[in-house]
Amino acid sequence: MEEIKAKMKSYRKHPGSFLLLLLVLLAAFLTIATLLFLVGYILITGIPNLTPSLFAWNYDSENVSMMPAIVNTVEMVAVSLLVSVPFGVGAAIYLVEYAKKGNKIVGIVRLTAETLTGIPSIIYGLFGMLFFVTALKWGYSMLAGAMTLAIMVLPTIMRTTEEALLCVPDSYREGSFGLGAGKLRTVFKIVLPAAVPGILSGVILAIGRIVGETAALIYTAGTVAGLAGITDSGRTLAIHMYVLSNEGLHKNEANATAVVLLFIVLGINALSGLVAKKLEAPKA
Repeated sequence: MEEIKAKMKSYRKHPGSFLLLLLVLLAAFLTIATLLFLVGYILITGIPNLTPSLFAWNYDSENVSMMPAIVNTVEMVAVSLLVSVPFGVGAAIYLVEYAKKGNKIVGIVRLTAETLTGIPSIIYGLFGMLFFVTALKWGYSMLAGAMTLAIMVLPTIMRTTEEALLCVPDSYREGSFGLGAGKLRTVFKIVLPAAVPGILSGVILAIGRIVGETAALIYTAGTVAGLAGITDSGRTLAIHMYVLSNEGLHKNEANATAVVLLFIVLGINALSGLVAKKLEAPKA
C-alpha cells in the first residue's frame, strides 16, 4: 500500500508520467486483445472443419488433403535451414570474434544485412525465379524454393546470432584464454554454448518466416499438390491454404489448414524453447 501511495504522489507531481503509463497499458491491452482475437477466430472457424480426410496421405480434388503440404513444409524448412544456419552463424562468428574492431567491411556487411531484412518477399521470389528457376535451369522445384528462402532468412539468422555473441561477457573469453585454451576452442566450447538461446531465437524467427511464406515460393517452388521430391514442384502448407481460399470452393478446409499451421508454429516455438534451456550453458 505504501508503494502505491508513493507512486500516486509521484504521478500527481508528474502528470505526464501517468499519461505515458496509461498509453503503455492501453497499447499492451490492444496487442494482447488482438492476438487473442486472431487465435480465437482461427480456432473457432477451423477446428469444427478438421476431418480425417484432410490428413489422407494422397491428395485429390475430393479430400483436398493437407498431409502432402505438411510433409513438403517440413522438407522446405529442413533444406532452407541446412543452408542458411551454417552460413549465418559462421558469418556472425567471424564478425564478432575474428574481424578487427572498426573494420569498414564489417560495417558494410551489417548495413547490407539490415537492408536485406526489410526487402519484400516477392522481390526474393522474382530473384529466385530469374536465377534458380531460369538461369540455373532448376525449374519450379522445392530446391529452388528452399535456396530462395535460405537467402531470405540468412540476414535474420546472422544478425540475431551476432547480437547473441556480443551479449556473452568478455570474462568468459578471458577466463578461457587464461586456462590456455585457443581461440577456436574458446569460441566453440565457451562462447557458442552461452549464446545458444539467442541463436535459437533467430532460428525460430527464420522458421516462422519459412513456414508462413507464400509469395516467394509461388515463383520458385510452384503450387503443385501432392508429395514432392527435392527436384519436384510442390506446395507448402501456407501455399496450400492460399490456393484453397483463393479458389473459393474450399473455405472450410482452408480454415482447418490455418489451425494446423498455427499449431505447427506454436509447437516449433515450444520445442525450440526447450532445446534452448537444455543447451544453455550453466551460469557461474
